[in-house]
Amino acid sequence: MAKNGPGLFSDIGKKARDLLTKDYDCDQTFTITTITDTGVALSSTVAKKGGLSSGHVAAQYKHKNAVLDVKVDTESNVLTTFTLTDIPPSTKTIASFKLPDYKSGKLEAQYCHEHATFTTAVGLNQSPAFDISATIGTPSISFGAEASYASASRNFAKYNAGVSLTKPDSSASVILADKGDSLRVSYLHHLSRLNGGAVAGEISRRFSTNENTLTVGCSYVVDPHTVVKAKLNNHGNLGALLRHELVPKSFLTVSGAVDTKNLEKHPKFGLALSLKP
Repeated sequence: MAKNGPGLFSDIGKKARDLLTKDYDCDQTFTITTITDTGVALSSTVAKKGGLSSGHVAAQYKHKNAVLDVKVDTESNVLTTFTLTDIPPSTKTIASFKLPDYKSGKLEAQYCHEHATFTTAVGLNQSPAFDISATIGTPSISFGAEASYASASRNFAKYNAGVSLTKPDSSASVILADKGDSLRVSYLHHLSRLNGGAVAGEISRRFSTNENTLTVGCSYVVDPHTVVKAKLNNHGNLGALLRHELVPKSFLTVSGAVDTKNLEKHPKFGLALSLKP
């Protein structure tokens, strides 16, 4: 796959979005991963959300340009994903299906060029949905759009457009989403005084309800193994987390959230532990 192109449409605004949303889950999660002598990575995850518990066991096998992933959850669902990269060059093909819901099969193809990327996906059933996205530009500036067409209803389920500006220490994006009903503007800037951390902000507006949401957040690198993050929006929702690398590739994440405009509500806390060899 080409690494010097504009990136996929899903990459537009991703850096700011990750800082403001990633790892803020207020759940309890434990994951342990082992690698067999044959190169198969086996992982087991147990999660508790509210009063409900769930879990899954996953296996991943890599061979040259091919990756096979199989995941079985506690509800007896089996998800299988097969990925081929650079066959032919600058492409990625992803085939997935879930049992017992055999109608959930999906085939996706990606093509990355120096100045453009294209993706297309189709559901493997009698009335499939068709997804397509395209991005043109450079690693510094890119324009993109995506759409999804539901053949069963013969309507477009979504169509979005966006633009991204990226510099070595900052990035900005504008996305028109939800069939033109919402607008999201985000900005992220890395600051040396945060030891390589960053500050980010996002303004979103939904035109049909005249609702505006402003979210600001920051990350601070305490040391090479520890990062703290915090975010706050204009609705009074405050979130914070600490992520620490216990040993290489193994992380402990502690997160919390509180509604500052309704302190009578109990704060929410999350704990995630991921252990890898």
